[in-house]
Amino acid sequence: MDWIVTTRWIAAAGLVLGLIGILMRLGDIMNRPFKKDLSRERGRAGRGILYAFTLGMAPWEKESTRLHWLLYIRGILFHVGIFTAFGVLFASPWIDQFHQALKVVLVLVTGAGALAGFAGIAIRLHGANERALSIPDDYFSVFVCSLFITGAFVSLLAPAALPFFYLVTAFMGAYIPLSKIRHCVYFFYSKFFFGAHFGHRGVIGQSRSKYAE
Repeated sequence: MDWIVTTRWIAAAGLVLGLIGILMRLGDIMNRPFKKDLSRERGRAGRGILYAFTLGMAPWEKESTRLHWLLYIRGILFHVGIFTAFGVLFASPWIDQFHQALKVVLVLVTGAGALAGFAGIAIRLHGANERALSIPDDYFSVFVCSLFITGAFVSLLAPAALPFFYLVTAFMGAYIPLSKIRHCVYFFYSKFFFGAHFGHRGVIGQSRSKYAE
């Protein structure tokens, strides 16, 4: 068995470990008691949930992003880079067969994503408030994800670098349940309960006529 195939199996093992860890954390979340909101219904929880997963993520809907568009774009590039890197990972056995135009697009996206990731570390180190609020995992998690995107970028340019990409994937996969990277799962829970709670209270997701009542 050659080194590329061996490291590919190592990557798969790391991802399986990460999946098991995430499922264990989800099991812990689902076993926690649920407290129903007993307040009088002023809106629709369903509309709040829909808003939370759609318009609620638009940059102009939040002050933190409305006033910092460059940081918002950096975050978008970083996360798109991660998703693209996963696409490259799962299609990597056929990387030599990628159409040249597709490869160019993937190189541009992963390259921009990796730069955005490392820029995030620099921004966190440069800002006094960010430094005060950060713990080591905040830096290391972003570094690992940025390295993962870099692995995809380099492998697209030189498939001989696939073992490096696979080893980084294995480490990241096993590290996900232990780090802030697990917010990729918690994100959906937080958005759901945020939308349900404030939608029920008529704060978000309702029509303008509803607010006028």
